[in-house]
Order: sequence, then structure tokens, then C-alpha cells
Amino acid sequence: MTAAGGLSRRIIRSMVSLALATTLLTVLGSYAFYTLWLILSPANFPGANSESLFPTPLEWGWMALTALAALGLAVVSALGLARQILVPLNSVAESLRQVALGDLTVRASTDDQSLGEVAHLVRDFNAMAERLDRMERERQFWSAAIAHELRTPVTVLRGRLQGLTEGVFEPDPALFRSLLTQVEGLGRLIEDLRLVGLAENGRLDLYWEQTDLSAEIAAVVQAFEPSLIEAGFLLSCQLDNRPMLCDPVRIRQALLALLENVRHHAIPGPVRISVRVEPERCHLVVEDSGPGVPEAEITQIFVAFQRGQSHGRGSGLGLAVVQAIAHAHGGDVICGPSSLGGTAFDLSWPI
Repeated sequence: MTAAGGLSRRIIRSMVSLALATTLLTVLGSYAFYTLWLILSPANFPGANSESLFPTPLEWGWMALTALAALGLAVVSALGLARQILVPLNSVAESLRQVALGDLTVRASTDDQSLGEVAHLVRDFNAMAERLDRMERERQFWSAAIAHELRTPVTVLRGRLQGLTEGVFEPDPALFRSLLTQVEGLGRLIEDLRLVGLAENGRLDLYWEQTDLSAEIAAVVQAFEPSLIEAGFLLSCQLDNRPMLCDPVRIRQALLALLENVRHHAIPGPVRISVRVEPERCHLVVEDSGPGVPEAEITQIFVAFQRGQSHGRGSGLGLAVVQAIAHAHGGDVICGPSSLGGTAFDLSWPI
């Protein structure tokens, strides 16, 4: 408040000084003009026959009244200007103090009388505070979600290892395979978290090269098809053999995430992988036969940890990984209905 009060007083003093200087300049300038006229052309000077060139008391009174009116107008203008500047500035200053104390929900206020630059400052501050608030909410959400996702596999690993240590479980290949599965799941979760985090920070680097996409997809299918067949799915491919410019490792990772999503959430039936090339754009499409994604969930399905009612299993990161890879390629991924009766995920990028 002290700084604001000092600024208000400085504005008033400046306006008063400006008004007084203008008044004095007008009066003294007039006298200088008439004095010069009298010196250069006394015969034509209108007051040459007057007894005195000094102002009369009435003139002195008029000049004083004019000066007082100018000063009053300057004070009123200064107060209005100070209010237009200081009210939003005080709001920003108070909001900054609240933000410094940890309250990210506070917002500065302004009104229609505020100057344009000051109003822009208030809007920019509110936009910054909104972004900080959103980032803090996302940080808290991510911390809770990551802790939740890590808790289950770590608990399973700890319980089984403790059982091995205490002799409750017999060390046999089946148990070790189970432990290895939990470790692999942890590894995938950590890698997905790292990839999504890199994408959020704009640091997901790609290694572009001309790629035989059909060969890459065939390699993924060969590795993943047994688990799909075991779950009751029938996989088919419709591929384009032309070379594509992309990061093959990331595209394989995205395809694995899409197939993992099918295995977890689709009903057993036909699954089709297709590559379609349009002018200057490549499409990698994975389709299943149902049950599909409710329309209300489509806008949130690619958000990390947002599984929705129809996506209750898995880490909730797979589709976020697919979207991150698509965006890193300068493309996008969309979810829509499939001709097989289920869902089609279309990952596309410019070539």
C-alpha cells in the first residue's frame, strides 16, 4: 500500500505541476508577446495609451481563478488516472503475495475503466496463475496416479519374495516366471511414464529414417500374435509395402500399445491392422470387433490414467503413449467406429 500511495501522490504532483507550468507559460508567454509587440511597434500596440502595463486587480483575480481551476482539473484528472492504474495494480500485487504464500487459485481483478496496458497485465497475470494452478493439480494427480500404479506390482513382488525368504513358497520355475512378469510390467510402466513425461516437456526425440513399415509391423505381429490368439483374437493385416519416413522404434512401440489395448479391452474376435497411404500422409489403423468406446469417453481416452468406465484395466498409459508418439511425428491419433463393429484407432503422420 505504501508503494501504491507513493505512486498515487507522484501522479497527482506530476499533473499539478504540469497544469501550473501550463498556466504560467500561458500567462508569461502572453506578456512576453505583448512586450515584444510594444518594443517593435509601439504605435500599433493597442494599450500604448494606457497608464500602466501591469495587470489590474481584476486581471490578477482572473489569472488566479484560471490557475486554481487548472489545478483543480489537474487534481481530478490525476485522481482518475491514478485509480485506473493503481486499482488493478494493487489487485495484481495482492494476488502475487497470495501466490507466493501458495494460494494458486487467487485471481487479480480489473474493470472497464482500467487502461488497456494495465488490463493486459491483469489478464496475463491471471493466465499465468491459471497455468500454475493447472500444473499443480496435474502434478498432484500424476503423483497419486503413479503411486497407485506402482503399488500393486511392488506389493506382489515384495510378498512373493518375502514368501520365498521365509520358506512359504517353493522356488520353482513357475514362481520365477510370475516374478519376471511383474518385473517386466514394472519396466513397461516406467518406460511409458518416461515417454509421456518427455512428450509433455517437448523432449521426445525421434530418429527419422526411410522404413519398410510392413516389415516392422510384421515383426510386432509375430511377437504379439500368440498372446492375442490365446485370448481368442484373430489377427489380419492389410499393409502397404512402400517405404515410409518415420521413427520405426516409436511406431513399433505405438503399435504394441494399441494391440495391448485390444487385448485388455476388446471382446475376442477379428482384429485388423492396416497401413493406408494418402497424398503426403500415412495412416496406421488398428481395428477390433467391439464393444467400442462410449462417445462420452472419446475426448478423454488419450489422457494419461483416464481409463473410463469401459477401460478399467491396464495402467491407463497405453493410449497416452500412442498420442505422444503421434504428436512427436507431427501427426495425431483419433478414435472412431470400425467396420468390424468395434473401435478403430487411426495413427497418422505426414510423410
